[in-house]
Amino acid sequence: MKISVTGGKGGTGKSTIAINIAAIIARRKKVVLVDADVECPNDHILMSTELAGEEASIIFRPKFDYSKCTKCHLCKENCSESAIVMFKEGYPFLMPSLCSGCKTCQLICPADAIKDDTKTIGSTFVSAVNENLTLVTGVLNEGEERSYPLVLSTRKRSDKVESDLKIFDTSAGTGNHVAASLSGSKLAVVVTEPTPLGIHDLKMIISLLKKEGIKSYVVVNRADLVDDPPQIDDVEIIGRIPMSDEIVDSYVKGKPVVDMYPQSLASQEINRISEKLCDLIWQK
Repeated sequence: MKISVTGGKGGTGKSTIAINIAAIIARRKKVVLVDADVECPNDHILMSTELAGEEASIIFRPKFDYSKCTKCHLCKENCSESAIVMFKEGYPFLMPSLCSGCKTCQLICPADAIKDDTKTIGSTFVSAVNENLTLVTGVLNEGEERSYPLVLSTRKRSDKVESDLKIFDTSAGTGNHVAASLSGSKLAVVVTEPTPLGIHDLKMIISLLKKEGIKSYVVVNRADLVDDPPQIDDVEIIGRIPMSDEIVDSYVKGKPVVDMYPQSLASQEINRISEKLCDLIWQK
């Protein structure tokens, strides 16, 4: 079973909500929390957990054998990422930053002129938070421009860990790396804030979720940030978390607020949200 915690914009508290929901559900179920925000993973910091079990993520890169190349242009014409460039009678060459490592060029080459080369784009980690909670993390190498292949590697790594529930903490936005994280989710928790920009980006991620056929439930973080919040139409809001000094303190100390301050208003609301999610996931 898989759900995702996502959001249209960064800075809404998505990861904070994700780690706290994971901590609550892990009290009774085996949970794998997947930090798929590979460009800036921080769940391990928010839970004071050391990254462990490193595995390099290596993807395919085409290497052209010009002694065999017939300049047929098939590799260029069939590259969905436009990563292969050819000029008139010239040989193909690769724009590495655009290549996703899909191997289409190699498979389609009639002259067997494209050989295997590889590139390490990042690493995945599997860390035990406690007996019932495991954290799987993807970390993109500095300077690497494509996060999508590493998100796929992180997903595959998480599939090897036994669990009752996987919770994906996605990147912000609506790019293909976010869609890769969301794929296969039974539902998505969309974290937003009551500001015009927050609502604007909320609509974008809701649109993506509808296209993916994933039911969305909205959590409004810092719900009392403004006196007259914008109207949020056509969404199901399952929680409104108030601004909280306890959340800030737990954030600084690297602990879930539901563990540090279980009686706080924020913790009570996150507990209620988690109960609602459990009902939805396991259809109570």
